[in-house]
Amino acid sequence: MCMSTLAERLKEARKHANLTQAKLAAVSGVEQPLISQLETGKNLQSAHLPKFAHICGVSAIWLSDNIGPMIAETREDSNVSTAAQPSQSYRYPVISWVSAGSWAEAVEPYPAGISDRYEFSEYNSKGQAFWLEVKGDSMTAQSGMSIPEGTLILVDTEAEAAPGKLVVAKLPDSNEATFKKLVNDGGKLYLKPLNPSWRIEPFTEGCRIVGVVVQALQKFY
Repeated sequence: MCMSTLAERLKEARKHANLTQAKLAAVSGVEQPLISQLETGKNLQSAHLPKFAHICGVSAIWLSDNIGPMIAETREDSNVSTAAQPSQSYRYPVISWVSAGSWAEAVEPYPAGISDRYEFSEYNSKGQAFWLEVKGDSMTAQSGMSIPEGTLILVDTEAEAAPGKLVVAKLPDSNEATFKKLVNDGGKLYLKPLNPSWRIEPFTEGCRIVGVVVQALQKFY
């Protein structure tokens, strides 16, 4: 077995994906100097290796530990197959509920430095978009759709906020955003939690829709 170094394997993975260091940095959200350190042997480990492997289309265990082939093989009789990867991914900031609540009032809705954390999605937003981490259990249900605390939700500020959609809104008496389902009952709009133990909020004149939730992402770590 060829005992290649991590630096050599990362370079080979980039070459396989036809990516420069700058392009890998842009797609992964990892600073280019760290990638350069890995490829010159100045840094011998990184928590970002699985992400690099995924982006470059190579085996994560091969990249990190030089175990197995560069490209993982799949058995023809296996019931597990490699899923098609999205051709493009988009990078959106993860912001606080307070920031989301003031989003509608901001003169510049995407101020520089609003977040130091970003997550990727294959969703191409219609307008400015951001991730929020769900707080509380108001959208946790025992049956049907349930979005528990800790889930990341992607909010598109230009998507159509029609009844039946999950939305992030700001109530007149709150500085923070709230995450609910927009419903129409008897010609009036309400913000309805998925958890029946929480009360339904009337969508009054002072309420403002910040954006529509277009994706939910749960992480297990």
